[in-house]
Amino acid sequence: MDLNSASTVVLQVLTQATSQDTAILKPAEEQLKQWETQPGFYSVLLNIFTNHSLDINVRWLAVLYFKHGIDRYWRRVAPHALSEEEKSTLRAGLITNFNEPINQIATQIAVLIAKVARLDCPRQWPELIPTLIESVKVQDDLRQHRALLTFYHVTKTLASKRLAADRKLFYDLASGIYTFACSLWNHHTDTFLQQVSSGNEVAVLSSLERTLLSLKVLRKLTVNGFVEPHKNMEVMRNIGVDNVCRDRLEKTIILFTKVLLDFLDQHPFSFIPLIQRSLEFSVSYVFTEVGEGITFERFIVQCMNLIKMIVKNYAYKPSKNFEDSSPETLEAHKIKMAFFTYPTLTEICRRLVSHYFLLTEEELTMWEEDPEGFTVEETGGDSWKYSLRPCTEVLFIDIFHEYNQTLTPVLLEMMQTLQGPTNVEDMNALLIKDAVYNAVGLAAYELFDSVDFDQWFKNQLLPELQVIHNRYKPLRRRVIWLIGQWISVKFKSDLRPMLYEAICNLLQDQDLVVRIETATTLKLTVDDFEFRTDQFLPYLETMFTLLFQLLQQVTECDTKMHVLHVLSCVIERVNMQIRPYVGCLVQYLPLLWKQSEEHNMLRCAILTTLIHLVQGLGADSKNLYPFLLPVIQLSTDVSQPPHVYLLEDGLELWLVTLENSPCITPELLRVFQNMSPLLELSSENLRTCFKIINGYIFLSSTEFLQTYAAGLCQSFCELLKEITTEGQVQVLEVVENALKVNPVLGPQMFQPILPYVFKGIIEGERYPVVMSTYLGVMGRVLLQNASFFSSLLNEMAHKFNQEMDQLLGNMIEMWVDRMDNITQPERRKLSALALLSLLPSENSVIQDKFCGIINISVEGLHDVMTEDPETGTYKDCMLMSHLEEPKVTEDEEPPTEQDKRKKMLALKDPVHTVSLQQFIYEKLKAQQEVLGEQGFQSLMETVDTEIVTQLQEFLQGF
Repeated sequence: MDLNSASTVVLQVLTQATSQDTAILKPAEEQLKQWETQPGFYSVLLNIFTNHSLDINVRWLAVLYFKHGIDRYWRRVAPHALSEEEKSTLRAGLITNFNEPINQIATQIAVLIAKVARLDCPRQWPELIPTLIESVKVQDDLRQHRALLTFYHVTKTLASKRLAADRKLFYDLASGIYTFACSLWNHHTDTFLQQVSSGNEVAVLSSLERTLLSLKVLRKLTVNGFVEPHKNMEVMRNIGVDNVCRDRLEKTIILFTKVLLDFLDQHPFSFIPLIQRSLEFSVSYVFTEVGEGITFERFIVQCMNLIKMIVKNYAYKPSKNFEDSSPETLEAHKIKMAFFTYPTLTEICRRLVSHYFLLTEEELTMWEEDPEGFTVEETGGDSWKYSLRPCTEVLFIDIFHEYNQTLTPVLLEMMQTLQGPTNVEDMNALLIKDAVYNAVGLAAYELFDSVDFDQWFKNQLLPELQVIHNRYKPLRRRVIWLIGQWISVKFKSDLRPMLYEAICNLLQDQDLVVRIETATTLKLTVDDFEFRTDQFLPYLETMFTLLFQLLQQVTECDTKMHVLHVLSCVIERVNMQIRPYVGCLVQYLPLLWKQSEEHNMLRCAILTTLIHLVQGLGADSKNLYPFLLPVIQLSTDVSQPPHVYLLEDGLELWLVTLENSPCITPELLRVFQNMSPLLELSSENLRTCFKIINGYIFLSSTEFLQTYAAGLCQSFCELLKEITTEGQVQVLEVVENALKVNPVLGPQMFQPILPYVFKGIIEGERYPVVMSTYLGVMGRVLLQNASFFSSLLNEMAHKFNQEMDQLLGNMIEMWVDRMDNITQPERRKLSALALLSLLPSENSVIQDKFCGIINISVEGLHDVMTEDPETGTYKDCMLMSHLEEPKVTEDEEPPTEQDKRKKMLALKDPVHTVSLQQFIYEKLKAQQEVLGEQGFQSLMETVDTEIVTQLQEFLQGF
């Protein structure tokens, strides 16, 4: 591509590509895509985005295309890779001038230089770092800033490389430039502090930006640039806590605390010399008067995280046997013990509870103006790392756990001062009690032996839930939350009806926050190990109705998800008992599904609810199909974007729908069209996919196999080429089930797979679990469709270029030899029945293998025969009858429709209907009739005498 002539053309097309008119935009994008692999294209782009006289949007697009090209074509092994000559020219051009005036474009240029550096620095680009170091020294503000910005992105990128050779290069780089990086940061910090006093706002902001960038560089070098940073005096001096600007520069301080936190996380032993000063620094600013008026929330959060990480760090915890601990661990432990004295711990505990746990004015205002937003803020997942309230609670839990013997009396004393009701006019007293109750809930496990919670619940907490004054609502909410924290720790089963009564009342509370918190406690209650359905059922209708009303009332996606989750838990625990009460929910869910089209996580919650609903409704879930099946269809269609979020739950819903379906419907059968692309994904959901396929086979094997077996068989053949051993077993178990359910149609439909199985047996598959499955599949064919087995044997004889009899003999020999690979009793009996089905026979090969067949048969008898102690006779324990109805205890799930189908299938399965004892006797008798007495005796003499003796014992009475 000639640069001069090409620049004009590329510039014109880039200009068209910034158009809002799709008729102009689309052809331009297509043209740019074609040019991506043209030599010289990226040199043209470089000329364009470094030409500051051109339109900003065009230059921005040129940078983006250049960056895209680095990702795709810079590596030497990439298809259409850039030539080394062009790359050399581009590298030189990128660092010629650091004078980009537009911030956004400057950032993109810095990022793309870093991308090139990741691939080429230092080997192909040794001049990059020296050029950057020289450029950050220049006096021109713009050039200095842009060079520093690039220096940061390059350092950040090189620090992220993880290969050993790359780490060594970065260590070398860090040791070479660390002194310079320190002086750079000190210089910009000093400059900033001087500018602050000058009052020149523009200069202050400019200097602050350089200070932050230089500290970011220093952070990457400090944390990632040294194998043993504690041995480098400059690193340790730089990381020290007594920095001059810590109380004047919020962003610098936060970044500096991040350096400390990262350093502690990555190098706990190197951090040991800093433990004492870090704790003194953090505790003084957060838990004493020192910090009053000068600290800010993000700084307090960082300090609390620092204390928490020191308290919890496993590297600082000695073994039970102190002699087994390293000297570094003992040193850290000694420092911690010396610092966390009784007065210090007491002060931290009291300040956490009485100061940081108090609901603030902002929180109370949010409660009134945005109650759902308030509840979401209160329960934010990993927000303890960034937000003050959850951070204080996590710190309290960790310190209380670590020093519970010291702190338990302190918290109990705070509890004692709050006995009895609190004056609703005294808001401060209400908030103090809320804070103390919060602490008691958070420390529930530690207080197990110290608090008689059952008495406290009856005498103190229950009466407080009955105070309906509006100003008492923080305590109503806190008390029901507190009970939720203790429910799995210490709460008598006899008290649950009283709690359920209270929950019913609170679900009707005038305050929405109280109702949402009550729903949360209800979930914890029904999830608890000691939950009893009989205690809960009298309150089920009321609670379910109130929860449904709450679901309708809340508007936020997160809150609806939460309430749906509570409903799901209730449905799951009471199972079929829910049937009379779900009508309203069943009618509402289609509307909610439609409304949540843009909220995939809410749709996931709906899917979970539907899973439990279907399980609770059992066969009646068929009435939901008009809504249920389109939901499954959408959730499991990999061509639809939402499947990324919905697939896992959608597959689970599909499975339980099949398991509870009383009969196949055309619509349910049609959903299976989604399966083929799912099998091609070969994802972690394959196991569920195989269960779904089995579900269809059990539900309606003939219709299902006639419709889908051809495509399914093709998918299986592809899977078997590349799938894991476990995956092969799952594929073959599907085939085995099809043969079991439909012995006539199954072998025909899966005919392409059976030669693969036969070959695996003949060649002696080395994985026992796979061989066991092969023998299970072949056992079904041989026992239940002998004519098909004969045609398969004929086909394989042609493939192996062997006589049929010879091949049959080899198969029997391998089967006998690998019988120990089979561990499932059902499959072992199946093998015995299958091989016995070859008798009676005059075939010399089968007679030659007679000994092995009898050996397997006797092994099978040992597996399945149990002796009646009264009569001394043997009985096949695998035989089933229609009269056997398993008893379902209260704790067990009732059988699904699929369970019933499997039971009916078992009643037709030779493994469960044919007595192995009887079968052996009849086959031996038939063989005797074929050969005559003398011939039969000669045949029996080929069997070991001990095996014959055991066989005679089992066949007594025949």
